[in-house]
Amino acid sequence: MTPSDFSEYPDNDTYGWTSPDEREQLEIELLLEGVHRLYGYDFRNYALPSLRRRIWHQVHAERVTTISALQEKVLHDRECFERLVYSLSIPVTEMFRDPSLFRAFREKVVPLLRTYPYIRVWHAGCSTGEEVYSMAILLHEEGLYDKARIYATDMNGRSLQVAKEGVFGIEKMKLYTKNYQDAGGTRSFSEYYTARYNSVIFQPFLRKNMIFAEHNLATDQSFNEFNVIFCRNVMIYFDETLRNRVHSLFHQSLSHFGVLVLGAKESIHFTEYDDCYEPLDRVEKMYRKIK
Repeated sequence: MTPSDFSEYPDNDTYGWTSPDEREQLEIELLLEGVHRLYGYDFRNYALPSLRRRIWHQVHAERVTTISALQEKVLHDRECFERLVYSLSIPVTEMFRDPSLFRAFREKVVPLLRTYPYIRVWHAGCSTGEEVYSMAILLHEEGLYDKARIYATDMNGRSLQVAKEGVFGIEKMKLYTKNYQDAGGTRSFSEYYTARYNSVIFQPFLRKNMIFAEHNLATDQSFNEFNVIFCRNVMIYFDETLRNRVHSLFHQSLSHFGVLVLGAKESIHFTEYDDCYEPLDRVEKMYRKIK
């Protein structure tokens, strides 16, 4: 879903879009505190405008009228909680999204990876896994996949299950094929999947070096050392405190000269780790750790 999908929900005139009234803000804080204390999921440092929009979407989806009513339902109904997490974790992705980034990755990062005896890549906030399969295809075409491991993590268990299965809607393949070609793909994209009715399933060899696991950037720690970390269009939903925490986590998790790949709207600048990286591509937001 994108922010435009929520246009039917409360707007400035009704609730004060950028300055929620005190009651509404209290309700949001109580909901997030309850979710954190009961279930261990921490959304308290997510950026308020997007968070508020998605909470109101879930209020309507659960057929209640207030955030407090949503809170009561979430705290007493595990399935309702899981639906809320799915909504708040923003599962938006596609194969070879932003093709120019993958083309730049081939040109500027792959030559570095060729010098490594073993490659670890972490896709943090992988959603339903399209970016993970894109990376597997890219590394396969560059002759690097056999010595690589791709760690794909997300806080959303439902999204991870989709990623593990590697089954996607056939209606998306036209866009994905174009993205693949624009990203510098060297083969026919259809070689990588088999069509079954209204879905496609990606070839099993692509999954052989993938490891999927639940990981919450807001609360969990580093779990390995990586040569590449992808985290695109995730931190735009975090406030400054949480962004700084995640940058600390990534800096800790990257090997020396490891590469951090961020989304188009994100940057390492204005963080305390700014001088720890040098840009590999300023436009595509790719940075190499130098200290």
